Amino acid sequence: MSRSLLLLIVILVILVGGLFLLSSKDTQQPVTTVEKVIPLDNLTN
Repeated sequence: MSRSLLLLIVILVILVGGLFLLSSKDTQQPVTTVEKVIPLDNLTN
């Protein structure tokens, strides 16, 4: 095997492994509801 082909295979394995690790990471945040009071003065013209 040539040296450049071996280097390409190693880089691809590292890239695929990194993508797999990032995809399996749980990053979902719970939904928080924000309620804000809107004054009625701004709604009437």
